[in-house]
Amino acid sequence: MAKKSVASLQTGSKRLTKAIKMVKSEKTGAYTFVESIMAPDKVNEWLSKK
Repeated sequence: MAKKSVASLQTGSKRLTKAIKMVKSEKTGAYTFVESIMAPDKVNEWLSKK
């Protein structure tokens, strides 16, 4: 399960997006959130990875 944030960040001439993914732990079954800041064209690829 994944969720994409709507915030976009601009630093200088680069445009960046902050993506948040909900990941389920194998051991405990609890969910944790993993955040990453990347270029907008890489977001869908990152969210589809397990």
